[in-house]
Order: sequence, then C-alpha cells, then structure tokens
Amino acid sequence: MSEPTSQMTLSGTPLHPRPQLTRERWDDLCGVWAFAHDDGDRGLEERWFEREDVFDQSITVPFPPESQASGLRATGYHPVVWYRRTVEVSPQDRTGRVLLHFGAVDYRAQVWVNGRLVAEHEGGHTPFTADLTPVLVEGETQVIVVRAEDDPHDLAQPRGKQDWEEVPHAIWYHRTTGIWQPVWLEIVPRTFIQTLRWTPDVDRGRLGLVLRLNKASGQALRVRVRLSIRGTRLADDTYALEGQEIRREVELDPVRYRAGRKDLLWGPRRPNLIDARITLLDDDDNVLDEVGSYAALRSVGVRDGRFQLNGSPYYLRLVLAQNYWPESHLAAPSEEALRREVELVKSLGFNGVRIHQKVEDPRFLYWCDRLGLLVWGEMANAYVFTPETQRRLTREWLEVLERDYNHPCIVTWVPVNESWGVPDLEGDPAQRAFVRGLYELTKALDPTRPAIGNDGWEVVEGDILGVHDYALDGETLRERYGSPEALEHTLKTVQPSRRNFYLAGHHRKGEPVMLTEFGGLSHAPGEAERWWGYGTLPDTDALLARYEDLLSAVLDSPVIAGFCYTQLTDTEQETNGLLREDRTPKLDPERVRKVTSRVSRAVQHDVLQEIHALADERRLAQLRAQDQEEAVAED
Repeated sequence: MSEPTSQMTLSGTPLHPRPQLTRERWDDLCGVWAFAHDDGDRGLEERWFEREDVFDQSITVPFPPESQASGLRATGYHPVVWYRRTVEVSPQDRTGRVLLHFGAVDYRAQVWVNGRLVAEHEGGHTPFTADLTPVLVEGETQVIVVRAEDDPHDLAQPRGKQDWEEVPHAIWYHRTTGIWQPVWLEIVPRTFIQTLRWTPDVDRGRLGLVLRLNKASGQALRVRVRLSIRGTRLADDTYALEGQEIRREVELDPVRYRAGRKDLLWGPRRPNLIDARITLLDDDDNVLDEVGSYAALRSVGVRDGRFQLNGSPYYLRLVLAQNYWPESHLAAPSEEALRREVELVKSLGFNGVRIHQKVEDPRFLYWCDRLGLLVWGEMANAYVFTPETQRRLTREWLEVLERDYNHPCIVTWVPVNESWGVPDLEGDPAQRAFVRGLYELTKALDPTRPAIGNDGWEVVEGDILGVHDYALDGETLRERYGSPEALEHTLKTVQPSRRNFYLAGHHRKGEPVMLTEFGGLSHAPGEAERWWGYGTLPDTDALLARYEDLLSAVLDSPVIAGFCYTQLTDTEQETNGLLREDRTPKLDPERVRKVTSRVSRAVQHDVLQEIHALADERRLAQLRAQDQEEAVAED
C-alpha cells in the first residue's frame, strides 16, 4: 500500500516535542504510517526493512496499536510490529546532518533508512536519535522502517502498569506497544549543540551550564548565552569553546537578583521561567547553530523533617496520576490534553503530581514547568528480580535522569515503587543492594533533588519516607499519625501495608514522612461497569464526605509533611479517581479544591504565603489598571 510523504518545512506545531532543546526547523512525522503485525517474528529473516508489500495495514502515529486512536484497536498478543513511511529531504538540507528523533518506542526498537540499519534502542520510555546523513540516497524520497518488539510475558522488562494478561485485571491496564511519543526530523549543522544541562544556584543567583557538542570541531568556537525573563535581559555572555564540552556559571544581574528575587524564583505560585537562547559561533562570528531552551532558579531539599522549596518548608499536596487515556493509553490523545491534565490537577487544589509507573512525555513536563506544578519522577518497574532486570532498569533510569534533569518541576526521584521488581527485598541482600545502589546512583548523577530508593514500605535508603496506607476512614489515620509517638508506633508495629517499613537496620534520621499513597476511594458502579478500588461509597455525596474525612485527618497531623492522594482519574477498571476517564469531574471541583488546599498543621505558612502572594498580585493588578485609567484620562 502507499504511504504519505513529508516535506521538510518550518513546523506548524506550536510546541516542540523536546521543549528543553529546540530549533526552528523540524518536521513532525506523526500521522499515518504503513503498519504490519509480525506474530511469527519472520520480518528480520524475510528482510521486511527492504519490502513494501508486507505492510498491509495503516496506523496513526504516535498512538499504540492497542489503542482506539491508532485506528487499529488490536489488544491481543502481538509482540512484534513494523512501521513504514517515506519522507523527503531536499538537496539544500544535505549540507548539514539529518537527524531522526523518537520520543519513546516500547520496548525494543530497530530503525532502518533506505534498507540500512541506523539505530537500535532498548527501553520503552526514553528517547533516541538516528543520524540519517550517511544513508541518504539520490533523490528526495527516503524510506524509514521501524521494528518494535514488546514481549507481553517478559516480566523482567520495565513495564509499569502494562498488563501481561490479555484482558486487564486488578490494577493493570492494556499494553502500549511500539511508537507512543512523537517522531520528528531535524536538520542540524555538521557540528551542533547536542545537549544542555542547567543547574540553578539560588543562593548566589547563578545558573550552571554544561553544553556539549556532537563532536569536537577542531577550530576555535564561541558560545553566546542570552538569558531573559518576560522580555527583560538577565545575562548576555560569550565564552570560548575548545573541544567538545564547556562548563560555565552564568551570573544574573546581581542588583536585579537581590531586588527582585521573589520574581525570579520558580514555584507553583510563581512559575518564573528564564528563557535561554544559545548560539554557537565560529571565529568570524558566523552562526553555526542556535537553540532555544529555558531554565529556572529553584532549589529543593529536605531538612528538619520537612520538604524544602527555595529554602523554606513547603507542604506537598500531590495526586497520583496514571496519565493514561482510554482512547490512546500511555500516549496523550493530543498536545492540548497534556496541558489540560496539568490544569485539572491545579484546579483541584493540588500543588504537585506523582506520575505513577510511567516516564511522562517531555511536553507534559513543559506544562508543569510553565504553569507551576511539582512532579515526582518515577521509573516504570519490572516484576521479577534477575540480572537482566537490573541491567535494563539501571540503563533506562540513567536515560530518564539525563532527559529530565533540566525540568524545574521535578522535585523528587523514585526509581522503585512498593518493592516491584525486588519482591524479596527483606530476605535477599542482593535486592537490598540493588535498591541502595539505584538510590546512590541517582544522588551521584543528581545531588540537587531528594530521592527515594523504594517508595511505600521496606525502606532501604531514601531522603523521604513514603508510606502507603489505604485506611478507609479518618479516625484510623488520626490514630496512626496524630502524634510523633503514634507515627513511630505505626511504622514499627502497625505496618499499615502489612509489610515491614524499615529494613536492614534502617532507623529514621529526621527524613520527612509523607503519606505517598492513600485514599483510592470509589463509589458504587453501575451494573455493567468493571470496577476496582480500595474502598467503595454508595454515591458521590458519600464519596466527597469521605474524601474530606481522610484529607482532614492527614492535614491535622503534625508529623505528616505531605501527601499523595490516589488518584486523579479513573483508569480502565480502576474507578477510584476524582475524575472519570474522560476527565469530567465526579465531585464539585471547587469543594474538592477547598478540602485539598486547607492549611496543614505540619507546615502552616505555605498556604498563608500563597494567600498573601495572591493578594499582592491582585493589588498590583489594581494599581496597573489605575495607571492605565489615569493615562487614558490625561490623553
């Protein structure tokens, strides 16, 4: 069958699929591709990467073939799938390098262009890139073929909540196979800016920058860094670059920083982003490459049993989010849906989100950065402990840390959830060593954020103690967390998830304690509905009352430094969301917001600060309106 072609042009898509490193020219390759299932796994032997006749279906990329949005809705076992399409690369674009980017392909991918292998990648949540320049053929039309392998029965594969059974059961969902994040082409110069790494220094008003080229150029180069916020220049510096990498600290205007620090720091109330323009120049001031980026001045940490944001105690009000859509599964149905998800979380009074068992699309993180929503970054886990599990999860987690390091919204890293993939954490020293190693590796690569080795129970190592407790009423939560003494008794004796909380002689060293999963409430489903939840109420009025009962108990605790409510939306048979699958509310959002955002006993001033900040903003808006009225009157 025939397939569409694509001409390299200025993209009309409003948001770049990689918002932290953008160029003006990129070509969106999402849309209709030719497609084929390869249930007999014959494609490599029969060289499907050189054929067109075997592609007997079409699919809409980037939606997985199991989803309705893909046009296929093939939910059965199909461990190997193939994609094919053509693109056009004009002669003038061949003066540089032609890069093909994949946001994520689940789980193992191979890519051919014009019959030649250009990339192989393992890991279902992280990006990879192929340089097509050496394999371009004469004429403008080039053929791209992708093979994706995703064994549904391989429990050593980091899969998160994708079910290994054919029909989703309990808390697991339909699988996502193959391409599920954007695919795009990009023309770059022979020597180009490959990566940027921003590290904020709030105390000194500086941004650390590590810039790396694809290769050392062999000539004298310079890097110009221009930083601005809301159109006002903060820095304009130029540095000599020798070799492949440069490390510098960009100092912001010290007078402006000291005078307007609160207007430069990033947080949920004021998500101030610093726009960056990075230009690579040769010795004659010719522009070799130019990219857009952004950063933020923001610090996070823990101290004295509390989470810290920009040096002050801050109470975390998170909601657990699967970020799974009924029509498109792990893939968002649209770019707008990603922004809408952030807006929905904030509208319910939460200041953060814990993305559960999924590494989310960078465009979602962009909207969290832009609109002001904290994120706990979590790895999708496997379900067995083998050397292969350790190799796969470690390698992919390293790619997650590298991809998302720059996002100010991410404030905590969680490589393992509820001992998934380490099922005998208490009895096996090797499993404890693996979790401890993941924690230490995370801290070595990113010492700027807290990390939790294993969230929920069986604490081996971590900066925050995350407790999962699905008690069904507020009275029980008050008994367990109503005082420091009650907390210690609960963790050591009650063990709310019927798992030992501390392992390997671990003793609390002043880490904040947070209720990182609780709630999970549902109301009685209709007769034909599939259902799963931790507790069921008869109707929405009872659901709202129980929500307030649980939240009030948590907020009244003097020892709980933050919470994560389960969960944001219904997801397939899990009907314990505050929203339905289609994102319509079950409960009055304003009433939910009022409950969620009530002042906490543990950290009382964070809400008060936001109230004062909002009053300041309203007063400033009034003054600006008065100035405008006076100016009009004078005219």
